[in-house]
Amino acid sequence: MKKLIDYINTKVLVKITSLQTASVITRIIAGILTSKAIAIFIGAEGLALIGNLRNFTGAIQTVSTVGFYKGVVKYVSKFKEDSVELSKTLSTAYYIGFLSTIVVCFFCYFKSEWINDLIFPNYNDYAYVIRILAIILPFYALNMFSFSIMNGFSKYKILIIINIIGQILSVSVALLLIYQNKIDGALVSVVIAEALIFLITLVGIINRRSLISYLKISRVNFGVLKKLSTYTVMALFASVFLPLVAIAIRSYIIDHIGYRDAGYWEAMFRISKYYLMLVTSLIGLYLLPRFAEITDKKEFKMEVYGFYKTIIPILLAGMVVIYILRKYVVLLVFSEEFNPIEDWFFWQLLGDFIKVLSIVIAYQFLAKKMFWHYILTEAFLIISLYITSVYFVNLYQGGKGAVVAHFVSYVMYYGIILLIFGSSLFGVDKGASEQ
Repeated sequence: MKKLIDYINTKVLVKITSLQTASVITRIIAGILTSKAIAIFIGAEGLALIGNLRNFTGAIQTVSTVGFYKGVVKYVSKFKEDSVELSKTLSTAYYIGFLSTIVVCFFCYFKSEWINDLIFPNYNDYAYVIRILAIILPFYALNMFSFSIMNGFSKYKILIIINIIGQILSVSVALLLIYQNKIDGALVSVVIAEALIFLITLVGIINRRSLISYLKISRVNFGVLKKLSTYTVMALFASVFLPLVAIAIRSYIIDHIGYRDAGYWEAMFRISKYYLMLVTSLIGLYLLPRFAEITDKKEFKMEVYGFYKTIIPILLAGMVVIYILRKYVVLLVFSEEFNPIEDWFFWQLLGDFIKVLSIVIAYQFLAKKMFWHYILTEAFLIISLYITSVYFVNLYQGGKGAVVAHFVSYVMYYGIILLIFGSSLFGVDKGASEQ
């Protein structure tokens, strides 16, 4: 626990204050402004459509880049002084990513009508948005490729500056489009956001243009591809299937309850995302590198308990305040039309609390490359989210059931995580470390 406090005082606070907090706060403000505009000009039904498009866009963007981001960051950082290995890494990621992006672009463009029917039930007018997404995807891929290089070279300052400027530009365009074109403008803003950020990223690319000489098709290496494949599968699994199950749940609510309740569920999800941003940023900054250093059960146990004792009480206090002020939170982010979700906060907050407790421990899967543990537990979570959502939506006859399902699913997921790391966390020594 002392180590965590010292780390926060000496490193994390410095990073967060100078870099991360500014970016996170900008994202929160941008999200609130966009949500407010949607509430005023479009309403709950439109928010449901936007939620489906946002989930689909996130999933397809990850597929287009083959989930290479974290792997490229790691190997660029590792080989930045080795020009040959660096060239192999960059060339493999670039050309394989380019090929994947082109395939996804053609699929989205020529299957836009089919995708429209999939993510916009009962609406047949937005295939053009999918075609815009197809045209924009290469810019997203280049943006993420550039980000991974800068991240690998530890160019944190320029990354955060790009993010902040990009968020400001994106929200400005989104607000203008929503004001002028209502739902159409909101949908278009979702798919062009990353292209706008790419315009800012060009500055970073120009500063590192010497790296272009490293991109040679003759340097594409299947050994590098094999190393990246673990990160690819893990990234694709979480970043593709979780958004797709969200689309499935939202579509189920639309089909059996209506668009309004689906919009309410999306609204509750957005509020949840905003208040969890700071704590998840801290977890990513501290726990992943710290868990990677740990070699024995005792130290792992101390880190988890230390994080729980230090951060969780603050999180719990913040959630209590949010629950008490939930009426004003809804009015701040949305409008009176969304007042019904005030009754949903209890289950959402409870589910988010359990979610944080579980992901604190589950980060060990990523830190120690526990591939099958990660895949199987994520698969369980995804399946349970959908099954419980269907059950509770029917039981409650409303979108509130999906929020209850969120809590139930994470309770079960947390239970499995505790079983997997039981010997590490509860001192039952079976000999070999699970780390």
